[in-house]
Amino acid sequence: MKIGVVRESAVGERRVAIVPDSVAALKKLGFDEVLVESGAGASAFHDDDAYSRAGARVFTDASALAEADVIAAVQRLRDESLEALREGAVLISFLQIGTAGPTINRLVERKITAFSMDLIPRISRAQAIDALSSQATAAGYKAVLIAAQSLPKFFPMLSTAAGTIFAAKVLVLGAGVAGLQAIATARRLGATVWAYDVRPIVKEQVESLGAKFLQFDVGEKDIEDKGGYARELAADSQKRQQAWLADQIKDFDVVITTALIPGKPAPKLITRQTVERMRPGSVIVDLAAEGGGNCELTEPGQTIDHGHVRIHAPLNLPSTCAVHASQMFARNVVNLVSLIVKDGKLNIDASDEVIRGSLITHQGQVIHETAKSVFSPKSPAAIAAS
Repeated sequence: MKIGVVRESAVGERRVAIVPDSVAALKKLGFDEVLVESGAGASAFHDDDAYSRAGARVFTDASALAEADVIAAVQRLRDESLEALREGAVLISFLQIGTAGPTINRLVERKITAFSMDLIPRISRAQAIDALSSQATAAGYKAVLIAAQSLPKFFPMLSTAAGTIFAAKVLVLGAGVAGLQAIATARRLGATVWAYDVRPIVKEQVESLGAKFLQFDVGEKDIEDKGGYARELAADSQKRQQAWLADQIKDFDVVITTALIPGKPAPKLITRQTVERMRPGSVIVDLAAEGGGNCELTEPGQTIDHGHVRIHAPLNLPSTCAVHASQMFARNVVNLVSLIVKDGKLNIDASDEVIRGSLITHQGQVIHETAKSVFSPKSPAAIAAS
Protein backbone atom coordinates (compact mmCIF):
# COMPACT_ATOMS: atom_id res chain seq x y z
CA MET A 1 0.00 0.00 0.00
CA LYS A 2 1.01 3.60 -0.61
CA ILE A 3 -0.11 6.87 0.95
CA GLY A 4 0.27 10.25 -0.77
CA VAL A 5 0.57 13.77 0.61
CA VAL A 6 -0.30 16.78 -1.56
CA ARG A 7 0.86 20.39 -1.64
CA GLU A 8 -1.97 22.61 -0.40
CA SER A 9 -3.46 25.05 -2.90
CA ALA A 10 -5.90 27.10 -0.77
CA VAL A 11 -4.88 30.74 -0.49
CA GLY A 12 -2.95 31.33 2.73
CA GLU A 13 -2.81 27.66 3.72
CA ARG A 14 0.62 26.85 5.18
CA ARG A 15 -0.09 23.52 6.88
CA VAL A 16 0.78 20.08 5.55
CA ALA A 17 -1.17 16.90 6.25
CA ILE A 18 1.83 14.66 7.02
CA VAL A 19 5.12 15.79 8.58
CA PRO A 20 8.43 13.93 8.21
CA ASP A 21 8.14 12.50 11.74
CA SER A 22 4.95 10.71 10.66
CA VAL A 23 6.56 8.72 7.87
CA ALA A 24 7.90 5.98 10.15
CA ALA A 25 4.52 5.63 11.90
CA LEU A 26 2.75 5.21 8.56
CA LYS A 27 5.19 2.53 7.47
CA LYS A 28 4.59 0.70 10.74
CA LEU A 29 0.89 0.64 9.86
CA GLY A 30 1.70 -1.28 6.69
CA PHE A 31 2.39 1.34 4.01
CA ASP A 32 5.22 0.35 1.71
CA GLU A 33 5.74 3.89 0.51
CA VAL A 34 4.89 7.44 1.53
CA LEU A 35 4.64 9.75 -1.50
CA VAL A 36 5.08 13.48 -0.89
CA GLU A 37 4.45 16.15 -3.50
CA SER A 38 7.45 18.43 -3.85
CA GLY A 39 7.04 21.59 -1.77
CA ALA A 40 4.16 20.14 0.27
CA GLY A 41 5.81 20.93 3.59
CA ALA A 42 7.76 24.04 2.65
CA SER A 43 5.39 26.54 4.27
CA ALA A 44 5.49 24.51 7.48
CA PHE A 45 9.31 24.49 7.30
CA HIS A 46 9.67 20.86 6.21
CA ASP A 47 11.66 20.76 2.99
CA ASP A 48 11.77 17.93 0.47
CA ASP A 49 15.09 16.66 1.87
CA ALA A 50 13.52 16.23 5.32
CA TYR A 51 10.89 13.92 3.84
CA SER A 52 13.49 12.02 1.84
CA ARG A 53 15.63 11.51 4.94
CA ALA A 54 12.56 10.21 6.76
CA GLY A 55 12.09 7.58 4.05
CA ALA A 56 9.44 9.18 1.85
CA ARG A 57 9.53 9.51 -1.94
CA VAL A 58 9.14 13.07 -3.23
CA PHE A 59 7.32 13.50 -6.56
CA THR A 60 6.78 16.48 -8.85
CA ASP A 61 4.11 15.21 -11.25
CA ALA A 62 0.57 15.05 -9.80
CA SER A 63 -0.04 11.89 -11.83
CA ALA A 64 2.04 10.05 -9.21
CA LEU A 65 -1.00 10.33 -6.94
CA ALA A 66 -2.58 7.58 -9.02
CA GLU A 67 -0.22 5.17 -7.25
CA ALA A 68 -1.61 6.04 -3.82
CA ASP A 69 -4.20 3.97 -2.01
CA VAL A 70 -4.71 6.77 0.55
CA ILE A 71 -4.26 10.52 0.03
CA ALA A 72 -3.95 13.00 2.90
CA ALA A 73 -4.57 16.74 2.64
CA VAL A 74 -5.55 19.58 4.94
CA GLN A 75 -8.01 21.37 2.66
CA ARG A 76 -9.97 20.16 -0.35
CA LEU A 77 -7.82 18.96 -3.23
CA ARG A 78 -7.21 21.22 -6.19
CA ASP A 79 -8.84 19.92 -9.38
CA GLU A 80 -5.53 18.69 -10.82
CA SER A 81 -4.87 16.48 -7.79
CA LEU A 82 -8.45 15.25 -7.55
CA GLU A 83 -8.42 14.15 -11.18
CA ALA A 84 -5.16 12.26 -10.60
CA LEU A 85 -6.63 9.95 -7.95
CA ARG A 86 -7.37 6.40 -8.98
CA GLU A 87 -10.81 4.90 -8.62
CA GLY A 88 -11.35 3.42 -5.17
CA ALA A 89 -8.68 5.49 -3.45
CA VAL A 90 -9.23 6.94 0.04
CA LEU A 91 -9.08 10.69 0.61
CA ILE A 92 -8.64 12.23 4.09
CA SER A 93 -8.98 16.02 4.55
CA PHE A 94 -11.14 18.83 5.85
CA LEU A 95 -13.96 18.74 3.29
CA GLN A 96 -16.31 21.27 4.95
CA ILE A 97 -19.18 19.50 3.29
CA GLY A 98 -21.70 22.31 3.65
CA THR A 99 -20.02 24.07 0.72
CA ALA A 100 -18.43 21.06 -0.98
CA GLY A 101 -21.19 20.10 -3.42
CA PRO A 102 -19.08 20.00 -6.63
CA THR A 103 -16.27 18.15 -4.86
CA ILE A 104 -18.67 15.53 -3.48
CA ASN A 105 -20.15 15.04 -6.95
CA ARG A 106 -16.68 14.32 -8.35
CA LEU A 107 -15.78 11.99 -5.48
CA VAL A 108 -18.91 9.94 -6.19
CA GLU A 109 -18.23 9.83 -9.92
CA ARG A 110 -14.66 8.62 -9.28
CA LYS A 111 -15.81 6.13 -6.59
CA ILE A 112 -13.40 7.69 -4.11
CA THR A 113 -13.84 6.98 -0.42
CA ALA A 114 -13.63 10.31 1.41
CA PHE A 115 -13.30 11.11 5.11
CA SER A 116 -13.81 14.63 6.43
CA MET A 117 -11.63 15.48 9.42
CA ASP A 118 -14.07 18.15 10.59
CA LEU A 119 -16.71 15.47 11.25
CA ILE A 120 -14.83 13.19 13.63
CA PRO A 121 -17.31 12.31 16.40
CA ARG A 122 -16.67 14.00 19.76
CA ILE A 123 -16.32 10.78 21.76
CA SER A 124 -13.56 9.64 24.10
CA ARG A 125 -12.00 7.04 21.82
CA ALA A 126 -11.78 9.55 18.96
CA GLN A 127 -9.92 12.26 20.88
CA ALA A 128 -6.61 11.38 19.24
CA ILE A 129 -8.26 11.81 15.80
CA ASP A 130 -10.22 14.98 16.55
CA ALA A 131 -8.61 17.46 14.18
CA LEU A 132 -11.12 20.21 14.94
CA SER A 133 -9.93 20.17 18.54
CA SER A 134 -6.24 20.05 17.70
CA GLN A 135 -6.55 22.98 15.31
CA ALA A 136 -8.80 24.91 17.72
CA THR A 137 -5.94 24.72 20.22
CA ALA A 138 -3.77 26.69 17.80
CA ALA A 139 -6.56 29.19 17.10
CA GLY A 140 -7.29 29.87 20.77
CA TYR A 141 -3.62 30.43 21.50
CA LYS A 142 -3.05 32.75 18.57
CA ALA A 143 -6.21 34.78 19.25
CA VAL A 144 -4.82 35.92 22.58
CA LEU A 145 -1.53 36.98 20.99
CA ILE A 146 -3.47 39.06 18.46
CA ALA A 147 -5.41 40.69 21.28
CA ALA A 148 -2.30 41.36 23.36
CA GLN A 149 -0.51 42.96 20.43
CA SER A 150 -3.51 45.11 19.55
CA LEU A 151 -4.53 46.20 23.05
CA PRO A 152 -3.00 49.59 24.02
CA LYS A 153 -2.40 48.24 27.55
CA PHE A 154 -0.23 45.65 29.28
CA PHE A 155 -1.78 42.25 29.91
CA PRO A 156 -0.12 41.56 33.30
CA MET A 157 -0.21 43.63 36.47
CA LEU A 158 3.06 45.51 36.86
CA SER A 159 4.50 47.19 39.95
CA THR A 160 6.67 50.03 38.72
CA ALA A 161 8.37 53.11 40.12
CA ALA A 162 5.62 55.05 38.38
CA GLY A 163 2.94 53.15 40.26
CA THR A 164 0.94 49.95 39.83
CA ILE A 165 -0.42 49.00 36.43
CA PHE A 166 -3.48 46.81 36.78
CA ALA A 167 -3.89 43.65 34.70
CA ALA A 168 -6.05 43.66 31.58
CA LYS A 169 -9.51 42.15 31.91
CA VAL A 170 -10.27 39.46 29.35
CA LEU A 171 -13.61 37.79 28.64
CA VAL A 172 -13.76 34.57 26.61
CA LEU A 173 -17.15 33.66 25.13
CA GLY A 174 -17.43 29.93 24.57
CA ALA A 175 -15.48 27.37 26.59
CA GLY A 176 -14.79 24.72 23.98
CA VAL A 177 -11.24 23.76 23.02
CA ALA A 178 -10.41 27.16 21.47
CA GLY A 179 -11.96 29.01 24.39
CA LEU A 180 -10.15 26.99 27.02
CA GLN A 181 -6.84 27.49 25.23
CA ALA A 182 -7.55 31.22 25.02
CA ILE A 183 -8.22 31.29 28.76
CA ALA A 184 -4.99 29.45 29.52
CA THR A 185 -2.93 31.67 27.24
CA ALA A 186 -4.41 34.91 28.57
CA ARG A 187 -3.69 33.70 32.11
CA ARG A 188 -0.09 32.91 31.18
CA LEU A 189 0.27 36.48 29.92
CA GLY A 190 -0.96 37.76 33.26
CA ALA A 191 -4.47 38.96 32.45
CA THR A 192 -7.41 38.47 34.74
CA VAL A 193 -9.84 36.24 32.86
CA TRP A 194 -13.55 35.50 32.91
CA ALA A 195 -15.45 33.12 30.64
CA TYR A 196 -19.05 32.53 29.65
CA ASP A 197 -20.72 29.54 28.05
CA VAL A 198 -24.39 28.55 27.83
CA ARG A 199 -23.35 25.12 29.12
CA PRO A 200 -22.97 25.32 32.93
CA ILE A 201 -21.18 21.96 32.85
CA VAL A 202 -17.96 23.67 31.63
CA LYS A 203 -17.69 25.84 34.75
CA GLU A 204 -15.30 23.42 36.43
CA GLN A 205 -12.98 23.38 33.41
CA VAL A 206 -12.94 27.19 33.27
CA GLU A 207 -12.16 27.54 36.95
CA SER A 208 -9.46 24.87 36.80
CA LEU A 209 -7.54 27.21 34.48
CA GLY A 210 -7.74 30.06 36.95
CA ALA A 211 -10.56 31.99 35.31
CA LYS A 212 -13.90 33.05 36.75
CA PHE A 213 -17.11 31.74 35.23
CA LEU A 214 -19.97 34.08 34.35
CA GLN A 215 -23.28 32.26 34.56
CA PHE A 216 -26.56 33.22 32.91
CA ASP A 217 -29.73 31.17 32.91
CA VAL A 218 -30.89 31.04 29.30
CA GLY A 219 -34.10 29.40 30.41
CA GLU A 220 -33.76 26.36 28.17
CA LYS A 221 -33.06 22.68 28.69
CA ASP A 222 -31.06 20.34 26.46
CA ILE A 223 -28.69 23.11 25.40
CA GLU A 224 -25.98 20.60 24.49
CA ASP A 225 -26.12 18.07 21.66
CA LYS A 226 -24.77 14.53 21.86
CA GLY A 227 -21.45 15.70 20.46
CA GLY A 228 -21.00 18.16 23.32
CA TYR A 229 -21.69 21.26 21.22
CA ALA A 230 -24.10 24.00 22.30
CA ARG A 231 -27.44 23.99 20.52
CA GLU A 232 -28.95 27.06 18.88
CA LEU A 233 -31.03 29.08 21.35
CA ALA A 234 -34.59 30.23 20.69
CA ALA A 235 -34.92 33.80 19.42
CA ASP A 236 -36.17 35.23 22.71
CA SER A 237 -33.38 33.49 24.65
CA GLN A 238 -30.83 34.93 22.24
CA LYS A 239 -32.14 38.46 22.81
CA ARG A 240 -32.02 38.07 26.58
CA GLN A 241 -28.50 36.70 26.32
CA GLN A 242 -27.38 39.62 24.14
CA ALA A 243 -28.78 42.14 26.62
CA TRP A 244 -27.10 40.41 29.56
CA LEU A 245 -23.78 40.15 27.72
CA ALA A 246 -23.92 43.86 26.84
CA ASP A 247 -23.88 44.67 30.55
CA GLN A 248 -20.93 42.35 31.15
CA ILE A 249 -18.81 43.23 28.12
CA LYS A 250 -18.65 46.97 28.81
CA ASP A 251 -16.28 46.27 31.74
CA PHE A 252 -13.68 44.31 29.75
CA ASP A 253 -10.59 45.31 27.78
CA VAL A 254 -10.55 42.22 25.54
CA VAL A 255 -13.34 39.93 24.35
CA ILE A 256 -12.48 36.71 22.52
CA THR A 257 -15.44 34.93 20.94
CA THR A 258 -15.40 31.26 19.99
CA ALA A 259 -19.08 30.21 19.82
CA LEU A 260 -19.99 28.00 16.88
CA ILE A 261 -22.97 25.71 16.23
CA PRO A 262 -22.35 22.83 13.79
CA GLY A 263 -24.22 23.33 10.53
CA LYS A 264 -25.54 26.77 11.55
CA PRO A 265 -24.33 30.37 11.24
CA ALA A 266 -22.37 31.51 14.27
CA PRO A 267 -24.69 32.95 16.96
CA LYS A 268 -24.64 36.73 17.28
CA LEU A 269 -23.57 37.43 20.84
CA ILE A 270 -22.29 41.00 20.49
CA THR A 271 -24.48 43.67 18.91
CA ARG A 272 -23.44 47.01 17.46
CA GLN A 273 -24.85 48.71 20.56
CA THR A 274 -22.75 46.45 22.79
CA VAL A 275 -19.58 47.41 20.91
CA GLU A 276 -20.45 51.08 21.25
CA ARG A 277 -20.66 50.69 25.04
CA MET A 278 -17.18 49.14 25.31
CA ARG A 279 -14.18 50.93 26.77
CA PRO A 280 -12.11 53.04 24.36
CA GLY A 281 -9.16 50.99 23.14
CA SER A 282 -10.94 47.66 23.72
CA VAL A 283 -10.32 44.72 21.41
CA ILE A 284 -12.57 41.94 20.08
CA VAL A 285 -11.06 38.85 18.44
CA ASP A 286 -13.85 36.91 16.72
CA LEU A 287 -12.77 33.29 16.21
CA ALA A 288 -16.20 32.47 14.78
CA ALA A 289 -15.54 34.62 11.70
CA GLU A 290 -15.59 31.60 9.37
CA GLY A 291 -19.18 30.99 10.49
CA GLY A 292 -20.15 34.63 10.00
CA GLY A 293 -18.92 35.85 13.37
CA ASN A 294 -20.24 36.22 16.91
CA CYS A 295 -20.13 40.00 16.61
CA GLU A 296 -22.71 41.83 14.53
CA LEU A 297 -19.98 44.07 13.08
CA THR A 298 -17.55 41.29 12.17
CA GLU A 299 -16.12 41.36 8.64
CA PRO A 300 -14.60 37.90 8.09
CA GLY A 301 -10.93 38.09 7.23
CA GLN A 302 -10.70 41.78 8.11
CA THR A 303 -9.67 43.97 11.03
CA ILE A 304 -11.85 47.03 11.49
CA ASP A 305 -12.23 49.86 13.95
CA HIS A 306 -15.71 50.76 15.11
CA GLY A 307 -15.40 53.96 17.08
CA HIS A 308 -12.63 53.28 19.58
CA VAL A 309 -12.96 49.48 19.48
CA ARG A 310 -10.86 47.24 17.23
CA ILE A 311 -12.50 44.08 15.87
CA HIS A 312 -10.30 41.30 14.49
CA ALA A 313 -11.96 38.56 12.43
CA PRO A 314 -9.10 36.26 11.38
CA LEU A 315 -9.61 33.26 9.11
CA ASN A 316 -7.63 30.01 9.32
CA LEU A 317 -5.59 30.99 12.37
CA PRO A 318 -4.13 27.48 12.75
CA SER A 319 -2.28 28.05 9.48
CA THR A 320 -0.33 30.86 11.15
CA CYS A 321 1.06 28.25 13.58
CA ALA A 322 1.90 25.95 10.70
CA VAL A 323 4.67 23.95 12.37
CA HIS A 324 2.74 22.75 15.40
CA ALA A 325 -0.67 22.79 13.72
CA SER A 326 0.72 20.46 11.02
CA GLN A 327 2.32 18.25 13.64
CA MET A 328 -0.99 17.82 15.46
CA PHE A 329 -3.01 17.36 12.26
CA ALA A 330 -0.56 14.71 11.03
CA ARG A 331 -1.00 12.77 14.27
CA ASN A 332 -4.77 12.99 13.84
CA VAL A 333 -4.44 11.58 10.31
CA VAL A 334 -2.13 8.74 11.38
CA ASN A 335 -4.57 7.77 14.13
CA LEU A 336 -7.50 7.74 11.69
CA VAL A 337 -5.50 5.69 9.20
CA SER A 338 -4.81 3.15 11.96
CA LEU A 339 -8.58 2.48 12.06
CA ILE A 340 -8.95 1.83 8.34
CA VAL A 341 -5.85 -0.28 7.78
CA LYS A 342 -5.87 -3.87 9.03
CA ASP A 343 -3.12 -6.39 8.33
CA GLY A 344 -1.63 -4.19 5.62
CA LYS A 345 -4.92 -3.74 3.75
CA LEU A 346 -7.68 -1.15 3.65
CA ASN A 347 -10.69 -2.12 5.73
CA ILE A 348 -13.51 0.46 5.83
CA ASP A 349 -15.71 -0.77 8.66
CA ALA A 350 -18.82 1.43 8.58
CA SER A 351 -20.06 -0.13 11.81
CA ASP A 352 -17.28 1.68 13.66
CA GLU A 353 -18.76 4.90 15.10
CA VAL A 354 -15.68 6.99 14.30
CA ILE A 355 -15.48 5.79 10.71
CA ARG A 356 -19.21 6.09 10.12
CA GLY A 357 -19.36 9.61 11.55
CA SER A 358 -16.66 11.02 9.26
CA LEU A 359 -17.25 8.92 6.11
CA ILE A 360 -18.64 11.12 3.32
CA THR A 361 -18.50 8.95 0.19
CA HIS A 362 -17.77 5.26 -0.39
CA GLN A 363 -18.03 2.99 -3.45
CA GLY A 364 -19.82 5.62 -5.52
CA GLN A 365 -22.39 6.47 -2.85
CA VAL A 366 -22.88 9.46 -0.55
CA ILE A 367 -22.86 8.08 2.99
CA HIS A 368 -23.09 11.07 5.32
CA GLU A 369 -26.59 12.48 5.74
CA THR A 370 -25.47 16.13 5.67
CA ALA A 371 -23.47 15.53 2.50
CA LYS A 372 -26.58 14.19 0.78
CA SER A 373 -28.15 17.66 0.99
CA VAL A 374 -25.38 19.20 -1.14
CA PHE A 375 -24.94 16.29 -3.55
CA SER A 376 -26.27 16.91 -7.07
CA PRO A 377 -26.02 13.74 -9.16
CA LYS A 378 -25.97 14.08 -12.89
CA SER A 379 -29.12 13.16 -14.76
CA PRO A 380 -28.94 10.06 -17.00
CA ALA A 381 -29.02 12.36 -20.05
CA ALA A 382 -26.08 14.37 -18.77
CA ILE A 383 -24.09 11.23 -18.04
CA ALA A 384 -24.78 9.87 -21.53
CA ALA A 385 -23.66 13.16 -23.08
CA SER A 386 -20.45 13.38 -21.03
